[in-house]
Amino acid sequence: VQLQASGGGLVQAGGSLRLSCVASGRIFSNYVMGWFRQAPGKEREFVGSISRDYGFTTYEDSVKGRFTLSRDNSKNTVYLQMNSLKPEDTAVYYCAARLQTGSYDVWGQGTQVTVSS
Repeated sequence: VQLQASGGGLVQAGGSLRLSCVASGRIFSNYVMGWFRQAPGKEREFVGSISRDYGFTTYEDSVKGRFTLSRDNSKNTVYLQMNSLKPEDTAVYYCAARLQTGSYDVWGQGTQVTVSS
């Protein structure tokens, strides 16, 4: 599967953005989808994930209640809705895919999110 992320941009603190990640190449519904981010000078960190079919989600603590993952298997797309954005959310955001029992081994190219104070 190949992944293409989009939707990043510049937003003021308190604003919202929705990131999208479109998959192609294989059966999208076979994959658990995740979002990660990497800020300048920091290691990449997990943001959240969504299960293959029933939409079970998990989130990193700092984004709980502000970010929401969803997916549309008919469109081979996973979304990351980000509300109440903070300057510390500034990072390059990556979508990734893994099989149910595997590790994240397919990555998109990243999309920049910048939150101004």
